[in-house]
Amino acid sequence: MSDIKDASDPKLERFRELTKQIKQYEEILAAIYWDMRTGAPRKGIGLRSEAYGTLSAETFRLSTSAEMGELLDHLSQPEAIGALGAIDRKQVEETRKDYERNRKLPPELYREYVVLTSQAESAWEEAKRRDDYPGFEPYLEKIIDFNRKFIELWGVKGTPYDTLLDIYEPGMTTSELDRLFGELRARLVPLADAIASRGDKPDTSFLRGTFDIAAQKRFSKFILTRMGFDFEAGRLDESVHPFATGLNPGDVRITTRYLADDLTSALFGSIHEGGHALYEQNIAPELAGTLLCTGTSMGIHESQSRLWENMVGRSLSFWKQFYPELQKQFPGQLDNVGVEQFYRGINVVEPSLIRIEADELTYNLHIMIRYEIEKMIFNEGLSAKELPEVWNAKYKEALGIVPGSDAEGVLQDVHWSGGSFGYFPSYSLGNMYAAQIMNKAKTLRPDLEERIAAGELAPLKEWLTEGVYRHGKMKNPSEIIESITGESLKSAFLCDYLETKYREIYRLG
Repeated sequence: MSDIKDASDPKLERFRELTKQIKQYEEILAAIYWDMRTGAPRKGIGLRSEAYGTLSAETFRLSTSAEMGELLDHLSQPEAIGALGAIDRKQVEETRKDYERNRKLPPELYREYVVLTSQAESAWEEAKRRDDYPGFEPYLEKIIDFNRKFIELWGVKGTPYDTLLDIYEPGMTTSELDRLFGELRARLVPLADAIASRGDKPDTSFLRGTFDIAAQKRFSKFILTRMGFDFEAGRLDESVHPFATGLNPGDVRITTRYLADDLTSALFGSIHEGGHALYEQNIAPELAGTLLCTGTSMGIHESQSRLWENMVGRSLSFWKQFYPELQKQFPGQLDNVGVEQFYRGINVVEPSLIRIEADELTYNLHIMIRYEIEKMIFNEGLSAKELPEVWNAKYKEALGIVPGSDAEGVLQDVHWSGGSFGYFPSYSLGNMYAAQIMNKAKTLRPDLEERIAAGELAPLKEWLTEGVYRHGKMKNPSEIIESITGESLKSAFLCDYLETKYREIYRLG
């Protein structure tokens, strides 16, 4: 990956300076956000949110300024863009796309929204802790109203909800998602029903108990290191809801949540966020400082977190290597549990209320519920006040269970407090991308399972770096999946993977 340095065009040099400044502001904002979510004093959140809003507004002003518009007009001319190297050309194209969308929003309206969502995330943390949806509802209603207003200003693409989807997964539509989700339901619901009627259930009793938090931390860091996470270019901290944020490839921060009575929640949270981090840490150095130094879409980003968490981290091959070390961390607690028993236990399928703790098979139903609710909000006018009732009804319909509280129901996810409507489908898209990518990896490397069983995770990471990570935003999602697998996104790979895995675990034949 290289670029042509065209210093003869002063407008190109100014464009580079301006986009670099925007990227630097975004890095500062990411550091502030990380601090607010990982331990900033609660009494300072109000003023910190205002400071965050002010800097966000300044970043927004730079990206939508008249000067930026003039530079993009000049550099988009056929003669000018034809003289650009690949990186400059792609950055002009991506920046213009964002410019055209964002310039339709009044700067002060945008600042109000950023301050609101910053305050709302802290309000959500408190509301979840206290199981107080009525206390959070006014924030959520305002956030929904802002997004409805934004959709009007941007212009509706197909349906109002399509406009939001396009932000996280460019080109994705509700009609395409309805098709993909319909295909998943057709194959996975019968599989889940067959498992539910099966008498041979994996033993999970050994996963219940009290597990030393310090030992959990040590093991999470050990696994991240073996995955290839560079602790000199990142760190692991704690937060109410696990997340990853990449300031730059040399500073990628992830969080997890440790529970004393749950052996696997923090571990798989760490591996999941570690997958995001590997992406951000391994973007090509020549993209650093540009607006292309990030993942190409949330679906592709989630493909990496889900691939490492589930297709590697929940595989039998993985635990053949790393289970003895886990047993050492918790002496006496797992001594009588064999590796295959452990593998079956961490892959048990059963309806659950909490998305981030759901098994691979039913996880997609959690996403479909959120997708249907978000469509109802923006295409049908569902209000924030109605959300708990609708949420509970959909969980009863899809999974046969009803939350006992809003904390384990509509308040369980952080996403809506930050205004991330349209994000949730990225998780299931990520599962589909991941299965298709992993299928190709195993085709090209028939010994991949043996390498993983030997603790050799570097070959997979290096292959993913070449195919996904290093490109940053230079390739769009369809270009990534087609360049790696030779096909467009297909749901069949995920269905095949899940059917093969769970028929073996549950001995369905």
